[in-house]
Amino acid sequence: MFFKECALGDVVTFQRGRDLPRSKMVNGPYPVLGSNGIIGYHNEFTTTGPVVVVGRSGNVGKPFMVRSNAWAHNTSLYIKDFHGNDPIFIYYFLKTLNLSSFAGGSAVPTLNRNHINNIKIKIPENINDQKIIGNFLSTLDLKIETNNKIICTLESLAISNIQFNTNIKEKTVADYAEINPKRIIKKGTKARHIDMSALSTINSIPISYDFKKYSGGVKFSNGDTLLARITPCLENGKAAFINILDKEEVAFGSTEFIVFHSKGILPNEFFYCLIKTDDFRKFIIKRLTGTSGRQRISADDVGKYPLPIFLDDQIKYFNKTLPLLFSCIASYGRQNSTLRRLQDALLDKLIYGEIRIQK
Repeated sequence: MFFKECALGDVVTFQRGRDLPRSKMVNGPYPVLGSNGIIGYHNEFTTTGPVVVVGRSGNVGKPFMVRSNAWAHNTSLYIKDFHGNDPIFIYYFLKTLNLSSFAGGSAVPTLNRNHINNIKIKIPENINDQKIIGNFLSTLDLKIETNNKIICTLESLAISNIQFNTNIKEKTVADYAEINPKRIIKKGTKARHIDMSALSTINSIPISYDFKKYSGGVKFSNGDTLLARITPCLENGKAAFINILDKEEVAFGSTEFIVFHSKGILPNEFFYCLIKTDDFRKFIIKRLTGTSGRQRISADDVGKYPLPIFLDDQIKYFNKTLPLLFSCIASYGRQNSTLRRLQDALLDKLIYGEIRIQK
């Protein structure tokens, strides 16, 4: 495999995306790509697929790709011209560059396309070599995507299973769940850390985690549900059901999480399903406080969401079906975690020719 050395701007042309406030989105088939990936759907698109973007503002430098036409949001830079290179390969190639290190600004980090155009790079000259590498890596992502579709189907089924009489509400969430339960990690202890950016908007499984010394933040354990309490993360649906930790392990994350844990009557999985319902979403959005763009919901207000006195048969049904469904979800999540680790291990070696795929 032969490589050419050049500047990043010789390989791709970046363009800033176009603004599209959430209030202006009209539900349609085209994903809206922001700095955190898909942030909504719209009935118009700005660029034809495959679309590759990198985060421009907020979650800076992270590449994201969809194969369909899409609307590139102004929080991202999209690739306007691939200059004859394979778009799939380019997406994986960008993941090796650590573009976040080129961000400027202190309050809100921002990636300027002019600052990355001159990065010195080397890529395979032959587009067929690019396609072989891109196709292999994308096969792993397609398997992850298939698993995610199954996970979403199972979660939709679980959410549909918590229907109850909305006219008889004599209890609240706080009667059935501990809100921000006490968890202990000693300061300075190295622990698993799940950041806000790791919370998915499409399913219950955290996208990633790392290990850091604990110096503060919300603490949680297996069986806990995490809800993003600040906009726009809350409005985007960021949440998680934690089942990836070791036994007795306590992890930590953003101070902008609210944590739910069952008091014992209902299964823990119930509370993840509850916060994904339209009615719960409307309830908390009405109670947001603070300045526009950085509004929050308080733990006290979340705890006031009304619930009925559940019948014994309902409680038995919830405890039988929800853990079973989430056990299946966890199985697919573990598969995805293994596939991501495999891809991470191979990425640089494939991109830069240390290992070759037989044609």
